[in-house]
Amino acid sequence: MVRLDIEGFQDDFDEMKKVLKNYIDNGHSVLPEKIQNEPSVAIKIDPIKFYPLKKMQTCDMQFYAVDCSTRTLKRANNWGIYLFRVAYATVRNRRIDWDFKERIRTIRGDSYVRRKLQQEIRLQLESETALGLLHNVEESDYVLLDGASYFGGERKFDVLLFEKCKKKGINLLNISKQSPILHDEKGRDLIAMIYRLAPIGCWVYYPVKKANIHEHLYGHISIMRLSGDSPRAFRCDIMSYLADSDITRLLSPLLTISEDPRSLGYPVVLWLAHDFSGVSETKLLLYHACVEEELSKAGLREVLQQEENACNFADELHGAKYAFNKERV
Repeated sequence: MVRLDIEGFQDDFDEMKKVLKNYIDNGHSVLPEKIQNEPSVAIKIDPIKFYPLKKMQTCDMQFYAVDCSTRTLKRANNWGIYLFRVAYATVRNRRIDWDFKERIRTIRGDSYVRRKLQQEIRLQLESETALGLLHNVEESDYVLLDGASYFGGERKFDVLLFEKCKKKGINLLNISKQSPILHDEKGRDLIAMIYRLAPIGCWVYYPVKKANIHEHLYGHISIMRLSGDSPRAFRCDIMSYLADSDITRLLSPLLTISEDPRSLGYPVVLWLAHDFSGVSETKLLLYHACVEEELSKAGLREVLQQEENACNFADELHGAKYAFNKERV
């Protein structure tokens, strides 16, 4: 019998058993589910949109960042059980604070649908965590989110987060690790092409595209390079309520937190949130054992194991005993 403190997870386990029992009893709809993707953007690069960024001599601002990871505990062709870990980090004058919370979610659907629904859950958890931080955030402090600035509706950040940051005068920025939907007029990777044409040093290209709340895009898209020692540039969505700010003054403080060699020119507070959202394999094994125990008590484990066997044989041939050893949805 596995013993693990699962306080806070019992509701998740109850929902897991309910969802999977319904699946076993009633089957799964094979009708395609419509999933909206972020629309592609194609622009012609304009050299006058480059603005230089200069590092501040002193910076007493506080930076907050939130990120969420997903690890697969069990999966088959039509369902998956996942551990979500959302973490936040704060940095001020080299002082760091952080914390995290975890939830287990069971998702039905094929691999494509599950991947999109995972994204929805991550954005929900990140929004809730960021909203919980706002009572500590002061005017002109920075809240950084990972991903594009889509708010309101399914698979988007909570619009309440945007509204509260606007009301408090908080600098809310969305910074993406990658953005494959951005292209130049010939269909090439826009970030790479902007980097090729950019001046030496740190800079921002602004705007790539302006905010449009009718498309749920709440930020003006820009591309920025924050470290002269890194060959990387990143997408940064600047909330529409900050559009009248001096953009170089707004973004220059980020240079002070983008020199850590571990973060490769990415704001280190976001790198820390990403790092703290990681889960050890030992803990994943414990959660996996708890899930197995709960399914056994509900009389569901045997039939679900057959579904896993039908899905994961190729992974096992490659030595992946557990779903989280070879991550895919």
